[in-house]
Amino acid sequence: MPLTNQVILITGAGGGLGSTAALALAKHGAHIILLDKNIAKLEAVYDAILTIKAPEPVIYPFDLAGANENEYQELADKIDEKYGSLQGILHSAVEFSTFSPIATHKTKDWGHTLNVNLNAPFLLCRVLLPVLQKSEHASIVFTSDSSARKAPAYAGAYGVSKIALEGLANILAEEHESFGKIRVNTLIPGPIDSPLRKRAYPAEDKSKLPTMKSLAPIYLYLFGSESLGITGQAIDARTFYL
Repeated sequence: MPLTNQVILITGAGGGLGSTAALALAKHGAHIILLDKNIAKLEAVYDAILTIKAPEPVIYPFDLAGANENEYQELADKIDEKYGSLQGILHSAVEFSTFSPIATHKTKDWGHTLNVNLNAPFLLCRVLLPVLQKSEHASIVFTSDSSARKAPAYAGAYGVSKIALEGLANILAEEHESFGKIRVNTLIPGPIDSPLRKRAYPAEDKSKLPTMKSLAPIYLYLFGSESLGITGQAIDARTFYL
């Protein structure tokens, strides 16, 4: 149980990659804080974790786009009060509506996408950094996209958010590198058979893609002792095993 006594917060924990990470990390002893706005999905992940006899997780219903700064701070205060420290944050929540040219991109979709994909990770990091700093070692992992980060046509707010998110990760990594306590990295899952991929590419043959479970070893690496000292990196799942 290499992650015993490790407390890790996962956003989008009811989603495909978020739930995959939650199960993988909990199986190896981590105490998981499941954060998502969909309570039914959170309860399903909660039950799945109990089924494998992993440490009982905590469900925290939270709307990343709709919450105000006080609610973010309240989240941080509750984690600090309950656990006294935090060893990891996985930013797995994602908002994607559709591919769209900038000329016709809806303002509401633009703002909502940036709120979930960029502003929420910033706010969470800001309020939780003091709690992370109470740990001997802590890991922050952002989730990007192998295609959107290249700024292709029609990537819209989703593409902009992923480009900016990687910039945020790099800045945060450099700011904390000299202290040696908090490492910050970005996971690039690559094309994978996930709910998001199904929405973005409905006609694609998903049987040829890796499963979400194939990412489990990468999550264990990023939050485990093997990645100590590794910071400011973009970890591409397609080359992780090479």
